[in-house]
Amino acid sequence: MNKLTIKKLKEMKPGVFAKGTMVNSPDGINMTNGGEQLRWVAVRGGIHDWAIYCDFAYKSWEDIKSWGNKVHDEHHIKKLVLCDDESFGMYRH
Repeated sequence: MNKLTIKKLKEMKPGVFAKGTMVNSPDGINMTNGGEQLRWVAVRGGIHDWAIYCDFAYKSWEDIKSWGNKVHDEHHIKKLVLCDDESFGMYRH
């Protein structure tokens, strides 16, 4: 996906629009600093808001979407989904 803009966010349907894996460390998403793989999903909400959820990679994508830990750190959010300031302003903290 290219940079997330408010225009793209408004045009997309609700649901997962990006996903991937990242290491659980200060160089990735530092959840517990355990070094294992984490999965993350970026989800567009019912209005043009969005959030990223993550959890350990042994969990399913659907479980992470439904019950994962919400990513709150701006640095981590922008590392996972390249976004402009306006679309970042629509992030659901």
